[in-house]
Amino acid sequence: MDDKKIFEEMVTILKTYTKDVTLLEKATLETHILNDLKVNSARLVDVIIKCEDVFGISVDDDEADKIRTIGDAVRIVKQKLG
Repeated sequence: MDDKKIFEEMVTILKTYTKDVTLLEKATLETHILNDLKVNSARLVDVIIKCEDVFGISVDDDEADKIRTIGDAVRIVKQKLG
């Protein structure tokens, strides 16, 4: 799966957890999930769990701690999909 497809799927996942979904219209790989999208840290855990389900991967705690931007999430998903 390429970066663009993973990114699109991440945006779809984030729609459920972002209070103002219009913020996702301008989302890029550099978009900070907590600061830019106003997703709280508890919801970020839900986002990671949803990614695990959607992509069929497992993200350990150390990797989850490194997810700050959409690009971070895309990188980890891509790495896991190998």
